[in-house]
This record gives sequence, C-alpha cells and structure tokens, in this order.
Amino acid sequence: MPIPERLKPRFAAGCAPAPDKLAQARLRLIVALDAPDARAATALVERLEGTCQWFKVGLELFTAAGPDVVQAMTARGHSVFLDLKFHDIPNTVAGAVRSAAAWGVRMMTVHAAGGPAMLAAARAALDGAANPPELLAVTVLTSMDVEQLSAAGVERSPAKQVELLAKMGLEAGIHGFVCSAQEVAAVRALTGPKGVLVVPGIRPAGTQAPRRTDDQKRIATPAEALCAGASYLVVGRPITQAPNPAEAAEAILEEMTQALLL
Repeated sequence: MPIPERLKPRFAAGCAPAPDKLAQARLRLIVALDAPDARAATALVERLEGTCQWFKVGLELFTAAGPDVVQAMTARGHSVFLDLKFHDIPNTVAGAVRSAAAWGVRMMTVHAAGGPAMLAAARAALDGAANPPELLAVTVLTSMDVEQLSAAGVERSPAKQVELLAKMGLEAGIHGFVCSAQEVAAVRALTGPKGVLVVPGIRPAGTQAPRRTDDQKRIATPAEALCAGASYLVVGRPITQAPNPAEAAEAILEEMTQALLL
C-alpha cells in the first residue's frame, strides 16, 4: 500500500526522495531503538544514518531519556514513531496525546484495549493540531498467543480479538493500527487503502525459529508482511543486535524491495 502523503518524511540534510522501489522500502522500514539510554540510542542512529529514516522510541528508551531523545532525532530530520501505548482513563490519554504531538513525532500509539471512549478522546485530542501525527491503535501484542490471551481472560483467538479492536478503533475515528502480519490482511480489508498499518514482529527470511528468550510469537518475514498489506515494518533486534546494523538493515531493505517489485 502507498504511504499517505501526510506521513512522507521530511528528509535529513543530504537526502532526497527517489521514485525507485529501494527508496520506497526505506520510507517503510522503522528501526526499533530499544536502547537503555540516550547515548546508546544516538550511537545506533549514527550507524544507521543514511540507511534508515524512521526510528521507533518505545518504553525502555523513553523512560531512560524522556522527550529530549525524541526531539534530538526530529531535529536531525528523522521521522519518529513514538510507541508508548497510552492506556488510561480518556481524559488522561487525551492529555498525553496532546503533549506528545508537540514533540514533532510522526506517529504515536494508544492501546485499543482502553475502550471506545478512550480511543475517541485520543483522536479528538489531535483536532486542530498543526501537522498532527498519525494516531495508531495497538490491537494485540505480537507476544500474545491463544494461551496468553486466555490467561488474560480473552477467549477469542488473536485474529478475532484484533478484528474486534480494529472495528472499535474505526468507529472511534482512528484509521491506523498496529497488528501482526498474521492479521494485517484482515485489518486492511476493514480499513481500505487509506489505513496505516504498522507491523512489528518482523524477522528476515532464513532466520532460525524463535529462541525461548525471544518474546515475539506471531512473526513474519518482510515480504510476507508487505504482501499481506502492511504500510510499515518495525524491526528491532535483527538490526540493532547485528554486528553491523547498517548492513543488516540493507539486507532487510533488499527483501522489502523484492516484495515491492511483485
């Protein structure tokens, strides 16, 4: 699916958009900066500069470094996906969304499990904002399988739960979602071409089966996710824990490029 015009990145100095498939792949790869502090995150960004445009700031890095690390990346011209999965009473989430939007992030998340009132309040919080970020509702974490959902009191399958939460988000006026590649085709059918679907749990082709220490359960290759309808792919450890992160990112970009040529 094409990237919505409102989400096309503002490029760093020296970079320019190009029409080829590799350039398109670069605009759709988000590197998860699950780093323990700002220094480690900055070092990763510097190693990937020129290769990757999008970076995800999640709970670990944000808790350690706060808004400063977000603003440092936007100042360098990078596109930031703020993945804090806000989940609280509607008024509190609305306030958090308004505050985060002021940092210049391009996408941010709320947790769909917060319910329709919370989702509607989060969306309304961006009304009137200048250049507002895309608001994404997280459906079911990729670490959750049938057993994990059942333990949490949810007797639906991951696919059925994702569908329920996506419909709830759409009714609240949200058109962006985070889901695994296993559900992205079904969510795409609900949102149509304008939906922004972000898919984590991406593992390069040829990767060995997940180890016990790997908490991602519903995973897919870059090609599988893109062909199913993903707008963006989030990749963390296969890039950030590689001996050469830029080389690992380029290999994933090549997989994405081949998928986009199909």
